[in-house]
Amino acid sequence: MQVEQQKTVFITGCSSGIGHASAHLLHQLNFKVVASVRNPNHITRLTDLGIECIHLDLSDEHSVQSAVDYLHGKHPNLYALVNNGAYGQPGAVEDLSRTALKAQFETNLFGTHDLTQKLLPLLRKQTTARIIQVSSVLGFVALPLRGAYNASKFALEGLSDTLRLELKNTNIEVILIEPGAIDTQFRSNALLQFEQHINPEGSHYMAQYEAARVRLERTEPGRFALPAASVAKDIHHALTAKRPKLRYRQTLPTIVIAKLKRILSTRMMDKILSNDR
Repeated sequence: MQVEQQKTVFITGCSSGIGHASAHLLHQLNFKVVASVRNPNHITRLTDLGIECIHLDLSDEHSVQSAVDYLHGKHPNLYALVNNGAYGQPGAVEDLSRTALKAQFETNLFGTHDLTQKLLPLLRKQTTARIIQVSSVLGFVALPLRGAYNASKFALEGLSDTLRLELKNTNIEVILIEPGAIDTQFRSNALLQFEQHINPEGSHYMAQYEAARVRLERTEPGRFALPAASVAKDIHHALTAKRPKLRYRQTLPTIVIAKLKRILSTRMMDKILSNDR
């Protein structure tokens, strides 16, 4: 009896949260996981679990090329790419500098696109292959003070939908994961970006920034937040299902908002979404 070869999956953004949970789960389920982290000091978080891990900074094209060369050399049988690496840049659109917006796109879109483009030749060689794009509820609805992140995820969804159409008659499935609030370090990382790029003093949104800071400083999960493992299960399903969903949505608010967006006018949606703080 022939034993099926381990399927190799490359996952970005595995220091913590969804990436770490996904790498751990897939490793336990006998996938050959190759994880990546932006901070080299976090590599041992994965290797201590027996998971192969490399350094990758999506905002650095040389780092992306180095990761691509590594995969072409050591894992030419790559089955799937899970584009999870991203961060959130808070701030009103009016207060976002070109530098802050460019940095958001370098990681959340340009680096992800560069990596995907350069790994497509490997994926095309497989009998079946998957590209899984970890987007967000903020990839299809906008919220105040999230303009940079919204823009990057809307762009990722547009690029992914186009890529899916272009690869329709190939062996590659393109799948979007659209989580809502997940219990990760996303808020604490967003707070660092807020402090680096946004100056609340004198801003028209000073009061809103005070409320946003309180929200970002909270350590307890939100009311509807789910653990990262719940998203990891969706990623596993997307990798193993014969006919995976094209979109996976996590958390009750995300599912409700998606349904409301289909039936309500834009003005009604604006009224609902603008009440978020």
